[in-house]
Amino acid sequence: MLCSVRLASFPSARTKLKVAAAWAIHSLTGSGAVLAFLAFLAVEQGSFRLALTWLAAAQVVDGIDGPLARWVGVRELSPKLDGSMLDVVVDYVTYVFLPAIMIYRAGLLPQDYALIGVAAMLVSSLYTFARTDMKTDDNFFRGFPALWNVVAFYLFLLQPGRVVGAVVVGVFALLTFAPIHFVHPVRVRSFQPWLGGLTIVWGLSSMALLWPGWSPLWTHVLLAVSLSGAGGLVAIGLFRTLRGRT
Repeated sequence: MLCSVRLASFPSARTKLKVAAAWAIHSLTGSGAVLAFLAFLAVEQGSFRLALTWLAAAQVVDGIDGPLARWVGVRELSPKLDGSMLDVVVDYVTYVFLPAIMIYRAGLLPQDYALIGVAAMLVSSLYTFARTDMKTDDNFFRGFPALWNVVAFYLFLLQPGRVVGAVVVGVFALLTFAPIHFVHPVRVRSFQPWLGGLTIVWGLSSMALLWPGWSPLWTHVLLAVSLSGAGGLVAIGLFRTLRGRT
């Protein structure tokens, strides 16, 4: 009897493996901070396309660590580490802080108003990450979900001019507080499976644009596909706003 109690007090090999998997997923989430630092180094060296590549890698990590964490059951296996808080910290750095630095350093805003634009990005995003009702019960974001890495990506590729860049930043900062919805491509279930397909097409075409070796024709084709995918994702959120919860 005493022997069986002692054996029961030790975790099984299966449990140890699950705990190790949970901590591996936490490490994957934390790797986003390293990718953010690499993006910062690239920005400081003027390699903005490389910086966007590191930020794209961080977005891929953010897209897969959540489903993996829920599948493994990280919350139960590592109760002393809040994976959600870890994710929020890394997300603010990769989705907001580094893109703001890049937009500033790349000269995508008017020089006299660049600090105001950056401040609008940083402060409005604090509201996004701090609000308790960030997402609806069907996993749509309320307001613009601080995807400034995507804004920086299109401003850099399209080069619409500094004044247009300032208008774009101002509009999205205001949309943070607007009563409209933006789709979460991974968590939303009501438009699957084609929502997942649209997300993959948008992601692959956008990442392909980061390679500078395309011919002008293919660059325009990939850019059209990327913009169409982004427009489709925005349209789903607007449709949810108009339709309401079903």
